[in-house]
Parts: sequence; structure tokens; C-alpha cells
Amino acid sequence: MSTQKLAGKTALVTGASKGIGASIAKHLAAAGASVAVNYASSKAGADKVVAEIIAAGGKAFAVAGDVSKPEDITRLLADTKAAFGGRLDILVNNAGVYEFAPLEAVTPELFHRQFNINVLGLLLTTQAAVPLFPATGGSVINISSIVAKNAIPGSSVYSATKAAVDSITRVLSVELGAKKIRVNSVNPGMIETEGAHTAGFIESDFRKKIEADTPLGRIGQPDEIATPVVFLASDDSRWITGETIVIAGGIR
Repeated sequence: MSTQKLAGKTALVTGASKGIGASIAKHLAAAGASVAVNYASSKAGADKVVAEIIAAGGKAFAVAGDVSKPEDITRLLADTKAAFGGRLDILVNNAGVYEFAPLEAVTPELFHRQFNINVLGLLLTTQAAVPLFPATGGSVINISSIVAKNAIPGSSVYSATKAAVDSITRVLSVELGAKKIRVNSVNPGMIETEGAHTAGFIESDFRKKIEADTPLGRIGQPDEIATPVVFLASDDSRWITGETIVIAGGIR
């Protein structure tokens, strides 16, 4: 177990049944936090993450909820509140979807699916979570992406959702500052996750181009996002808010 810099803290990680979210949940727990591992459809994945956390001596439980559905968010936060005795210290808005399509293939359905989860879901989850934060404040960490600024063909809708996340981060850092709630974004480059494998990115020419353009010469691993999230969740970052932190091996 690593240093218990989050001992006594509680955390909710959305979309934590696999990939970056699962790694974040495990790292927060290793640092001492009690973690609510949210999933939308993969109960088995969330249960596996919880089992690994408990086996390592941590505290966690799985909680269902699709952040694109307001009624699910209400239930998700109610379940989290009940489990944590009404207190939440850390919210990681990680749940997200992506679907690349050229302009001619963009549809209202494609647009709304990504915006409902990546943007509206993030806003409504944060809205529901804020009343659970103690008077001493806490930390909200939004998982964005380097495509918020980088222009990748076919990513117009997804990139727009992540640009919105970065703007929301800046605005909410101002709105919630008086409550001592810090709000920051983490913007990963390409990360080797189950989703990236499923999408065919890992064995693609796209990956080779990304690595060729990356000063450190490779794509990232989920733990390389999780460890900075632990920093942002902890008092080590107590004077950092409204920031967008790019973690992408130096790619620009």
C-alpha cells in the first residue's frame, strides 16, 4: 500500500468498471480513500475492481448508475451518501464515451449520446455531489482529453465534448471556490485501455503516428493518469484549482 494521504476520505469515481476509471479507483483506495466504484452496465467489471481493492486492504463498493440519465444520478448519489454516512470528499467524473465520425456521418443521435454522457452527465453528477461535500471542501477531478485542443479528423463531436469539459472545469472552479471545492481537469493522451484495444487503436497506424509525434515515444498506461488524479484529490494540490493538466508524454 502506498502512503495513506487520503486516509479517512471518501471518493466517487464514475465509469470505474474498467480502463482509466478502474485504475483511478484502485489508486485512490491504495492512498486510503473509501471508494464508490460506479458502473453503467458492467457490474462484473465493477465487482472485479472492488474485489481487487478489498484484497489489497482497501475499502470500496460498486454502485450502479448511467450518468446520461438524471434519475440514475439521483439514485447513484443517494446510494453513495448512504454508504459514506452523508459525506463525499472526492468526485472523479470519468464516465465518458467516444465515437469518431467524419462530418458527413455526424447525426443528432451521435451528438446527443456523447454530449449527454460526457457533458450533461458530468454537470448533473457534480451538481448532485456538491451538497455532500463537507464545509472543509474537497476535490472534483474531470477526466477530459488532449483532443479538447488537438485537431484529430473525425473527432468533431467528441472533441467538442472535451472542450466543454475544460470550460466547465474553469467555470466551476470559480463557482465552487467559496465552498473550498477545487475543480481540475486531467487531459490524457492515448492510453492503452480495454476500450482502445476494442476500438482497434492499439494495433493501428494511428497509434504509430501518435507515438511518432510524442516526445516520450509511446502511448500511456492507465496508472499514469491515476497517480496524478491522486495528487489532485489530496491536500498536496490544495492551492490548485481551475487547471487543465495535460498528461500525454509531451505531445502538442
